[in-house]
Amino acid sequence: MHTYKYWLLNILFMPRKRSIIAAAPMAEILKNVGAERVSEPAAQALAAVMKDIAFDIAKDAVKFANHAGRKTIKREDIELARKNV
Repeated sequence: MHTYKYWLLNILFMPRKRSIIAAAPMAEILKNVGAERVSEPAAQALAAVMKDIAFDIAKDAVKFANHAGRKTIKREDIELARKNV
């Protein structure tokens, strides 16, 4: 019984070690632009950079939607925010 309890606590309260953006698609992108081989750390590094860029775009898109008096983020907000990055 204790094992299940600790397992459940770990799932509920321990931080995830996985990134929001997976490394495998980043490796695929690198290969599509000419890389023959991609190390896991390189794919993870690109994923981290992409996450940072995505967060910056998302923050700006939210500001643009709020400024327009909307709660819904629209494609135009993303496109406008992308120009600022």
